[in-house]
Amino acid sequence: MTVRVMVAAPARPWSLVIHGGAGGPKTDGAADELSAYHVGLRAAYEAGEAVLAEGGAALDAVCAAVRTLEDDPIFNAGRGAVLAADGTAEHDASVMTGDGRAGAVTVSRRARNPVELARVVRDRSPHVLLADPPREVLDQWSIEEVDPAWFVTEFRIEQLRTLQAAATTGPRHGTVGAVALDLGGALAAATSTGGMSNKANGRVGDSPVIGAGTYARDGVVAVSTTGEGEAFLEGVVAHDVYARMAYGGVPLPAAVEATLATELGSRDAMGALIAVGADGRLAVGTRSDTMLAAWRDGDEIVTRT
Repeated sequence: MTVRVMVAAPARPWSLVIHGGAGGPKTDGAADELSAYHVGLRAAYEAGEAVLAEGGAALDAVCAAVRTLEDDPIFNAGRGAVLAADGTAEHDASVMTGDGRAGAVTVSRRARNPVELARVVRDRSPHVLLADPPREVLDQWSIEEVDPAWFVTEFRIEQLRTLQAAATTGPRHGTVGAVALDLGGALAAATSTGGMSNKANGRVGDSPVIGAGTYARDGVVAVSTTGEGEAFLEGVVAHDVYARMAYGGVPLPAAVEATLATELGSRDAMGALIAVGADGRLAVGTRSDTMLAAWRDGDEIVTRT
């Protein structure tokens, strides 16, 4: 599988790129399905960009974009996320800002927007990662709560039935994420997912693990990943991009390409990532057939499947 890297110069004094997962719908899929992905990506991009255009923080922007994707049931995050073996949705999410602070949650079952819960962990908790946060925590932090059944859609139920009948798990893709650089030069990244369909209950992928699925450091880069989580965990992929740039002086495109080729290639794994550098330059790197993403090119918002 070939590694490809798309690079774009910043089209505004800020930068934003979002993703809706690698290895998702094929480009020859149904027109209405592909259209729905384009619409969802554009809506999420516009939500994040609106924050940056008003001078808002990169963290606010990435959370706004990811929250929009979590609320759209066609993406594997929030409502419409894939289901674990027992038929419930278990969500993972994380955020990190370029000042080195981070927050994450795993096996979240009731927070409507897991990315918001991850942010509150960063902002108001002495911890970095919370597992299966109880209702008392959500109430304490005024996180919007929904019944776990709200996340479950008919499409995901049928998907789970098919996989269980075949005694297999679903593809490890569909994670959503965003990275941004704001007017003040601050970087941030956010990632959210339901994991893989028919996964073992309690399974944790890369998305809530800082350095694997999410990483950001001011003056260098912000990264969000998607794909086969176990490979991203073993390769500490998001941090590897940062390390190549920070310690080796490798330019963003080359760092993305080398990380994907080395850490995913050596494991024959599928995946992709998005990144934004301190100069606002964007990169979308893939080792997959498809990658849902959106960014701005001049006056146009580009959405790709």
